[in-house]
Amino acid sequence: MSMDFSTDRLRALLAKPQGHKYDHGHALVLTGGIGRTGAARLAARGALRVGAGLVTLGAPGSAMLECAAQITALMLRRVEGAEDLAALLGDPRINALCLGPGMGVERAGEFLAVVRDGGVKPHPTVVVDADGLTALGPVAAPLPPGWVLTPHGGEFARLFPDLAAKLTAPAVTGPAYSKVDAAREAAARAGCVVLFKGPDTVIAQPDGRAAVHAASGARAVPWLATAGAGDVLAGLIAGLCARGLSGFEAACAAAWLHVEAARAFGPGLIAEDLPDALPGVLRALGQDGH
Repeated sequence: MSMDFSTDRLRALLAKPQGHKYDHGHALVLTGGIGRTGAARLAARGALRVGAGLVTLGAPGSAMLECAAQITALMLRRVEGAEDLAALLGDPRINALCLGPGMGVERAGEFLAVVRDGGVKPHPTVVVDADGLTALGPVAAPLPPGWVLTPHGGEFARLFPDLAAKLTAPAVTGPAYSKVDAAREAAARAGCVVLFKGPDTVIAQPDGRAAVHAASGARAVPWLATAGAGDVLAGLIAGLCARGLSGFEAACAAAWLHVEAARAFGPGLIAEDLPDALPGVLRALGQDGH
């Protein structure tokens, strides 16, 4: 990690004092319908492994049995539509929400309206990924400040088409427009943290602060390009936010942990392996389990 985010800072952020499970936050991860819950389950397992005290999956009735057959430490609540989500978010102990992985665009859009425009006070962090980003569409005005957007290149182009065009345009005069420039402008426009994914992941917040995590050279992890890896990253961010990290700090820490878990496992990695590789990474960092 470069640009004012160090391993020492990461170690300090991840220190987990003694306390009750609710002292370490409660993350809610929303799922899609039957046959489409795997992405959310990956995100939820990542959130739990990174130290959130509790993690709940919010699934529609059609998917409850599917989820129940696949989980143990995670909790499960029926969240059919907007009214169910609004009621669940009335619990002040839920302090982070992951919205998008495997949800389907229509369901994601319905729930985005609840946390954005539906009269429910936004929670400290809403991590918007995958179908949530597609449902969000082009960003023209500030979003709630506690949000974190996690686009890859294609999603970034849908959210910020003008910035993506500048980024891909030939550099006729210098200095060239960089990915850091694009992420900073996107964060300023959106009014929230933007994590622009890739081998050179850039995390930016609206005030211009940015960090770059380059998975290149000795840290290259080409096997991280596998289905579901981004869902785990979204869950890591949500889990760290549940623990009390700011959106920017959580995104920076999650980007580093994501790559370190992939490096620890090595070639042959699939997304399910990432959460289970985390304990070894955390131990090596000097944490006692979380």
